[in-house]
Amino acid sequence: MIVLSGGASLVLASASPRRRELLERSGLTFDVRPAAIEEVPRSYESPTEYVRRLSLEKSAAVAIGEEIVIAADTTVEVDGRILEKPVDDHDARTMLRMLSDRTHHVHSGVAVRRGPICESFIVTTDVTFVELTDPMIDWYLTTGEANDKAGAYGIQGGAAGFVDRVDGSVTNVIGLPLAETLALLRVVANT
Repeated sequence: MIVLSGGASLVLASASPRRRELLERSGLTFDVRPAAIEEVPRSYESPTEYVRRLSLEKSAAVAIGEEIVIAADTTVEVDGRILEKPVDDHDARTMLRMLSDRTHHVHSGVAVRRGPICESFIVTTDVTFVELTDPMIDWYLTTGEANDKAGAYGIQGGAAGFVDRVDGSVTNVIGLPLAETLALLRVVANT
């Protein structure tokens, strides 16, 4: 249980239903206030620098007074390339083919802000997919799950059958490394 000192309120700076669900299952009560920022990688940024920057920008964009803000950004990386949310089925198919029969990295940047205090971290999880056949990809695209997810898949849905191995935080792959986020929230909430 996390107790927020001084009656501080908690805000999730994300419209992600997966992040909201993970925090709700942890017993937290919070407001949802998505940050409206541009989410475009800069040419010089590594995937980890990118997610850290976005989480910090999101937390700053919605912070008001002493409320505590949790902000996160997650991306998938393969061969140094950032795979964001696909723009259409063709893009999703291309991404899934890139992930087939190999290991990729899922990076999440998380920022927890309270007034002038802001702490952040990055978590990386390695995910290995089985070999995906065209019928498997075709089926998955009909589910609609690929549409709003980095790397064109959600491990908590139909794509769970694509996963051979996960090395690291599974909740990170869902969109929020929960244990690490709650640990940082406890620190920031008590400062």
